[in-house]
Amino acid sequence: MKRIMTVVLGIGLAGMAIAAQAQETAKSPHKRVVAKKGPTISDQLSEMKQAIDAQQAQIKQLADLVQTREQKISQLEQRLDQSQAAAMQAQSKADTAVAQNADEQQAVLALKGDVTDLKTTATNNAMTLQETQKSFKEAMESPLALHFKGVTLTPGGYLEGDSVYRKRGLGGESTPFNSISMPGSGANAVSEFYGSGRGSRISLLAEGKVSDAKLSGYYEADFLGAAVTSNNNQTNSYVLRQRQVWGQIAFNTGLSFTAGQMWSLVTETKKGLDNRTEAPPMTIDSGYTSGFAFARQFGARVVKNFNNKVWLGASLENPQTLFTGTNAAANFVLGSPGQSSTNYNNGGSATGAALANYSFNATPDFILKAAFEPGFGHYEIFAIGSRFRDRVYPCVQSENQSLCGGIGALGLATGAYNASKNGGGLGGNARVSFNHKHIDFGLHAMYGNGVGRYFASSLPDATVNPNGTLALLRAYNGLATLEFHYPKIDVYFNGGIDYVGRRYSFDDPAVGGSGKWVGYGAPEFNDSNCYKETVPGSGGYAFGGLTCSGQTKSTIDGTFGFWIKTYNGPHGRIQFGPQYSYIVRNTWSGSLSSAGTGPSVSPHGIENMLYTSFRYYLP
Repeated sequence: MKRIMTVVLGIGLAGMAIAAQAQETAKSPHKRVVAKKGPTISDQLSEMKQAIDAQQAQIKQLADLVQTREQKISQLEQRLDQSQAAAMQAQSKADTAVAQNADEQQAVLALKGDVTDLKTTATNNAMTLQETQKSFKEAMESPLALHFKGVTLTPGGYLEGDSVYRKRGLGGESTPFNSISMPGSGANAVSEFYGSGRGSRISLLAEGKVSDAKLSGYYEADFLGAAVTSNNNQTNSYVLRQRQVWGQIAFNTGLSFTAGQMWSLVTETKKGLDNRTEAPPMTIDSGYTSGFAFARQFGARVVKNFNNKVWLGASLENPQTLFTGTNAAANFVLGSPGQSSTNYNNGGSATGAALANYSFNATPDFILKAAFEPGFGHYEIFAIGSRFRDRVYPCVQSENQSLCGGIGALGLATGAYNASKNGGGLGGNARVSFNHKHIDFGLHAMYGNGVGRYFASSLPDATVNPNGTLALLRAYNGLATLEFHYPKIDVYFNGGIDYVGRRYSFDDPAVGGSGKWVGYGAPEFNDSNCYKETVPGSGGYAFGGLTCSGQTKSTIDGTFGFWIKTYNGPHGRIQFGPQYSYIVRNTWSGSLSSAGTGPSVSPHGIENMLYTSFRYYLP
């Protein structure tokens, strides 16, 4: 294309030269040609050729210039393309740089935040390390628990020095509510004071975990036991007493199984039906208070926890029969003193009489219980079933002579048989907290036949009919508690009653009976000396024997006390306090005549007690 333009440009220039020459010739067409000496045609053609050559040289120069310019234009175009590419690349880099700059700014901000977090974390880690070092040092110096082969061992308990002053002597530290003396007793005229450290308590909790369960074992003891050689003379050599010894497996599903000696399932708990959350009254007196239902005995217990709102429990517990029978014939047996060869107490008194009797029990006691914690308080209901049994000898009395083969056969064991009675009862506990758990109010009650041994007063379960079969006694109790809890002081009020009914029958002599009233609490029983003191039977340690049946109808107890906590921290707890109790023991009405025909009387005993205690609790 460029070459074509060059040729056309050259032809155009030649045409212009020829046209200019022709124009000069045409300016004077009518003039006569004057012969003149001038350049010849050859010269003119030569000039024209020169001119054409010059023009061609110029054209060539122009073509070269055009080519040069085209080259420069091409180079400029290439440079422009390169510049555009570089510009695009630069723009891309700029965009990338902007994006990177934004990312870098965000990264810088994030980095600043990370640095701040790292500083905070470093500070917290330093503080945590210091706390850990402090805790480790404290744990090494005073560990809360010991670790042995994957098992955590936690010691516990308290060391105590306590005392009791009574207006009327009872001969013991713990209060025997069912033995408060009558007005005619010599002990009723003298006071007593005892002090000891026997209430000190030691415990050890062992805990271990497996994949789906927690294993626990617990041991607890005090020194309120007494051996044959125990006394207050000089060394006060009282023996260690077993309170609780049990093992437990608690599954993650909320199901648990516990076996051993523990608080009975009838005892109120503070949390669900969990062991070690029992809620006995806050008294110093280890006999607690009238109206409190409890036992510590063997049990095999199953409990199911439903979302920490409802608990259901069932237990088989060690049975026993507390028996009292007046004017009973020797026509029945329900147990015996313990066999010393099996480490059961079988005697030891000065007269050789049994100090502990053991009933031969047909079945364990069956206890069912449910606990509820709806969000405001703790509530429990329970039922207990017991079976009582004795062996009856019908041929002991003449009323059975026809059955036993005549009078000559009386007194033989002919026709002996086992007689059983079913007993049981119902009960409930309720405890509500107020004022951010600073105030606790509780109500407790139990009712049934043959349940007296579960009462704090240890009332009888059964008496006997004239024919030798057992007769169960109806009993009930109730307790109201009010407690105030603060960091430096606890205050408590208790008011309770234990009651047992009477049951008796006349052993009719018309059919061979003894002609006496037999059983418990009969109005004809002799209370002639309940208000009159008699001389001692022997000098020294025996007040005069009373002709006073004095069979308990009820015990009523009102208690007030408080605990002052002078220190409560990582090194344990120091607390001390007093307790005052006023107790009335009412008896069933009897007769002022030994023949049972005199005026009726209803004797009662009154006791005032002041306890003090100083305790150091292990941390």
